[in-house]
Order: sequence, then C-alpha cells, then structure tokens
Amino acid sequence: MKTILIAEDDKFLSNAYRIKLSKLGYDVAIVSDGEQVMKYLNEKQMPDLLLLDLIMPVKDGFDTLKDIRAIDKFNKLLIIVASNLGQSEDVKKAKEMGAIDYIVKSDLSLQELAEKIHSYLHETK
Repeated sequence: MKTILIAEDDKFLSNAYRIKLSKLGYDVAIVSDGEQVMKYLNEKQMPDLLLLDLIMPVKDGFDTLKDIRAIDKFNKLLIIVASNLGQSEDVKKAKEMGAIDYIVKSDLSLQELAEKIHSYLHETK
C-alpha cells in the first residue's frame, strides 16, 4: 500500500483528502505544519508522496521544501505543492525547489487531485 503524507493546516480539507485517498486504497497520514513534516520524515517510514501546503503555521511550505531537499535521503520523495497561492512566481519557485507539481487547491476537485496523485505514484514506481 502506498503512503501519502498530507501537510495541511485546514482540518476540513485535510480530512476530505484523507477520506478520498483512503477510499482509493492509500495509507494517509496528516500533519499540520512543516515541523511536523520533518518530524514525520525522520521518525516514520518515508511516504511515497507528500502533498504540501505552503501557508502553514510554525514552518511554511517553502521552508519545509527547502529543508527536505537539503537531506539526501529525501531526494526521491515525490512532492506536490497544494496551495491557494496561484501566482506564477510561487509555482516557479516551488518547482525550482524540487516539487514535481503545483496545484491551486481551488482549481482542482478532489477527484482530479486523486487522479493526479495516482498518475505520479504509478508512473514512477
């Protein structure tokens, strides 16, 4: 079973992601800030994919992405940034920092997100 780590501080949205992805057979873990992402990555089994929000308390998504990519053992971790920041500079920055994709949450249905995640997890493994 593939594992997806969701870093999202909006409880309603993270729960909706969890329900949708769990129904599709994924093991889903949820954290609400960047520090929790780093703790999870260092203490648990590495997930197959990280869905990373940018605007989170404690440590934001850009700082988290930078920290993850600075550690060699996390270089192969698939990271999709999911944010409501849709400016081209943010998209470009996230991709340059190592995100494989960038989605604007308000532009994508849960089904479309699930299909995108599925395509990444099953084309790379």
